[in-house]
Amino acid sequence: MKERKCLECSEVIYGRSDKKFCSDQCRNTFNNRTNSISNTYIRKVNYIIRKNRKILEESLENSEKDAIRINRKKLIDKGFNFDYYTNIYKTQNNKYYYFSYEYGFTKIDDEYYTVVLRREYLNE
Repeated sequence: MKERKCLECSEVIYGRSDKKFCSDQCRNTFNNRTNSISNTYIRKVNYIIRKNRKILEESLENSEKDAIRINRKKLIDKGFNFDYYTNIYKTQNNKYYYFSYEYGFTKIDDEYYTVVLRREYLNE
């Protein structure tokens, strides 16, 4: 039978024939290193989306309505990134809303956006 080596430290492996690592520590180290590149990207994207959500939420905080008009520059000054969102909602009038979870925005014109809260997203 061929001697098997740990994928992380190259030590000889004893035990089951399908075993790939000599210990949990080697398995965890190998997987953490392998997944770190994609995890870093995912972590950065999630940070941007959460930040966008927080900015939209704060914009609606003092409003009694679920929609307000806001200046584009105000959103940008707070660090809003228009390129990241979780989903797009298309209305019957072919208007697109871009959502960061339950908070969304749509362009009114070059200077203003509408920020909305979709409460039905909270009930699913």
